Amino acid sequence: MDTSPSPYIPNTESDQQAMLQAIGIASVDQLFADIPAGARNPALRLPVPQSELELRRELEELAEDDLTSLPSFLGGGAYRHFVPAVVRYLVGRGEFATAYTPYQPEISQGTLQGIFEFQGLVCQLLAMDVANAGLYDGASALAEACLMACRLTGRRRIVALDSVSPRLLEVLRTYTQALDIEVATLRALPPSLKNDVACVVLQHPNFYGYLEDAEGAARTAQAAGALLVMSVDPISLGLLRPPGELGADIAVADGSGLGAAVSFGGPSVGLLACRQQYLRQLPGRLVGQTRDLDGRLGYVLTLQTREQHIRREHATSNICTNDSLVALASTIYLAAVGKSGLRQIAELCYHKAHYAAQRIAALPGYKLPLAGTFFKEFPITCPRPPGEVNAALRERGIVGGLDISDLVPNGMLLCVTELHRRAEIDALIAALKAAA
Repeated sequence: MDTSPSPYIPNTESDQQAMLQAIGIASVDQLFADIPAGARNPALRLPVPQSELELRRELEELAEDDLTSLPSFLGGGAYRHFVPAVVRYLVGRGEFATAYTPYQPEISQGTLQGIFEFQGLVCQLLAMDVANAGLYDGASALAEACLMACRLTGRRRIVALDSVSPRLLEVLRTYTQALDIEVATLRALPPSLKNDVACVVLQHPNFYGYLEDAEGAARTAQAAGALLVMSVDPISLGLLRPPGELGADIAVADGSGLGAAVSFGGPSVGLLACRQQYLRQLPGRLVGQTRDLDGRLGYVLTLQTREQHIRREHATSNICTNDSLVALASTIYLAAVGKSGLRQIAELCYHKAHYAAQRIAALPGYKLPLAGTFFKEFPITCPRPPGEVNAALRERGIVGGLDISDLVPNGMLLCVTELHRRAEIDALIAALKAAA
């Protein structure tokens, strides 16, 4: 056998030939025959190597062009919130930052304890009975919750309000497209639903930042034998009633706002919690607390209903991570700010957003197209296309809102959080007035 060392590929040439023969092809190139030739092995055109000093200087020059230092009013799913210094310090410790998945739980007690505490805090936050160890992000958590509802009810139809984020619905449809599960979107729930609906999907606050009638949706779903799946903004729960008190059967959220930086959209962690009776259909992992033969406290993987641990046809999910480092950041964040701190953060978001909305609504050419109560996001209609308005804002050193003109004519979605100073909001108002 050829045992010549390879720095990157662990199997030898003989190993490769044996595998190719077993699957009935002559070369590795045949594995990629379906990919158009023009898309295979593109030229990389990498620049010449640089020294550490040269590379550091180039990165610093690139950083100077970054927009992260500008006041930003972007939202739509990724939000800027304050991250206490203790969060970054603790998650940066080597025993956390370099730890891997607890495949050997008995030697991963610290990691498992962190996950256990995360699950407990998620249950308190969402007012639910049980939470899993976390998922990829809020979108995957919502999709997994809907698949969970289909398994629990034996039904294959999902009804979602069209005020749910288009990005969440896109991920949901990606998950369900090959499973013969229908995803229907409605402007509003009818007085009654057919008995083929597995779950009703509600986002609260919704994509536009406004509050929904969650209790009414819960009654409608319950009357049809369906479940209510709610996606929430975890920061809003400092002020708003949690989904468990509003009648939700399964609650999900994106945990990126709980101690994780926006970082161009990631990383994140998905929160998923449910009622006790649905425990067996939870996807991913569940960490439990126990005692060993000597009476010492310990932590174990109580539930592992994913395809790596049990036979694939019995797995509830193919989720293969729980993003434990971001989950740990969320745990530290919630423990650090506490109930009163979370309420204060939510109040700042609410009042600053309403201050901004009131000022913008008074500007000629701008208006708030929706009625109701919103939390920290709200859409506005602009006198010009939002792209042009955003370009004008950028010239004044401001990152504007999300262009949602495909959903609201000349619509822009603005987000205001506790990080925005009054001077920054006033500068936005002045820039919008000039852009009109």
